[in-house]
Amino acid sequence: MNRRMTLGLLASRYGFDLDPTSAAEVTITSIADDVESVRPGALFVPSADVDVHQLSQAQEQGAYGAIVPHALRGQTDDIQIPLIYAEPTMGQLGKLVSDMAGNPSDALAVFAITGKNREIVESEVRNLADFLHMLGNPVGVISSSDSQSLERFLNLEYPLSAIDVQRTMAVCAEDGAAAVILALDEETLREDALQSVSVDVLACDDNGLSDAEVAKLVAKFGCAVGKQTRIAGRTQESDLLAAQAATAYGQTDSRSLSLSIAMVLAAGVRKANIKSALRVSRDLN
Repeated sequence: MNRRMTLGLLASRYGFDLDPTSAAEVTITSIADDVESVRPGALFVPSADVDVHQLSQAQEQGAYGAIVPHALRGQTDDIQIPLIYAEPTMGQLGKLVSDMAGNPSDALAVFAITGKNREIVESEVRNLADFLHMLGNPVGVISSSDSQSLERFLNLEYPLSAIDVQRTMAVCAEDGAAAVILALDEETLREDALQSVSVDVLACDDNGLSDAEVAKLVAKFGCAVGKQTRIAGRTQESDLLAAQAATAYGQTDSRSLSLSIAMVLAAGVRKANIKSALRVSRDLN
């Protein structure tokens, strides 16, 4: 997390109850959703039911505060760190985590791929990463099979939470990535892990699904498909470009390349630039 926030600002922004109110100027430097990941300066935001024992552990590990349900009022007399009483929605938590991470999805072109077959989704993610790299874009990848920030492998524990996703995207942005590619599958992401992540281009490996069906498929990850999100799929144009490239390489399967081309076109890359990159890549090979 690369931004800091006072407990007073957090409580007032989201309408939460801070106790004691005199702790308004306490500044948190990170967020942790389990006791093991609490570091000095962290705000402990339990991802499951929390009890006084867990709060005591978080306090011992250096937490500067914790968000707890109102039901714990009167049971925390032995806890010395400030407490914020609230039942935050997943949307509020996603916004808080995104703010703390510096809203990294706003600085990146975010591509996301989903589908019913995990292996195909993972393969499409790798193919798109290779294609964007060929176009000259430094890329980050978030996938349970291989997460990377540019050429650096990221050792992550899956499935990722909203905190993990925002932190990883912030790392990619700081490393200089221009884009990040997300594998939308249950092995990679927990439910609601993409709250407050702005997805620019969303693609589904399964042909024939309507935009509404694709939106429903990814809703469990908190991925809101809005007006700014372009839903991409293979088209006659992308199939033709991919077939021409595959013929030049002596390959027979152009399907994966077609989806990558369709996503890049949806992101606003000009067809002439794509054809030029394919031609240069062919000549180099």
